[in-house]
Amino acid sequence: MRNLDFSSWQALLSTLLGLALITLIGVGVRIAAMQTIQQRRERENRQINERLRTLIAAYKTLGGSFTGNLEVDPTHLRDLRRRAASDGVTDADAPGELTPNSDRTRRVRDAVEAALSDIILLGTEEQVRLAAKAASELAAGRPVHTHELVVSLRDFVRKVLDLDAVPGDLAIPKQGPARPSASAGRGKGDGGAKDDTQKGGGKGGGGMAAGAGGLGLGMGLGAGSGSDDESEHRR
Repeated sequence: MRNLDFSSWQALLSTLLGLALITLIGVGVRIAAMQTIQQRRERENRQINERLRTLIAAYKTLGGSFTGNLEVDPTHLRDLRRRAASDGVTDADAPGELTPNSDRTRRVRDAVEAALSDIILLGTEEQVRLAAKAASELAAGRPVHTHELVVSLRDFVRKVLDLDAVPGDLAIPKQGPARPSASAGRGKGDGGAKDDTQKGGGKGGGGMAAGAGGLGLGMGLGAGSGSDDESEHRR
């Protein structure tokens, strides 16, 4: 305030311009800082949302079943064939014995391996350790259970979402990998059957229309010839 000069209108004008320039610079710096902070927060929120989405998908894959066989079988088709060859069984002799539920176990194993890879990438330290242990067991060819990892994922997701912890006295059965469904294949088959039905109905409708057209044409010709006979009789 000591440097402000109000002795003349020129000094007053220059003082006001200086104050406006300083205020404009301060507002610009503040807006730039706010935009930088907002962009950083949005980036962090996107990262957290993507991480949560990935871990929730991994939780559903690793803990989607409560009944049945809850262990992951790491056996590959080549291992089954090698085992069958050592026992003297070939594909021609017993094709069903070589691959018992191999397609289902293969899909479960592939889904579990993908979920473990996501957890190793985005999980916490405890989850990464559990996922690495499970992956090592699978690589060694030993069946593994995923219940302990599922519990860790469940507690982490509920904590991040500010949800209450699962009651300790609640007896939740052990969870295992989700079983693949064949609804997609059935849907394709049903869609193909419907298309064939619609095509057959269209062809049948076309034949009926053609038959009805021929019948109408015959009736019209018959009626015309009867009218001509009547006119000749009257004459």
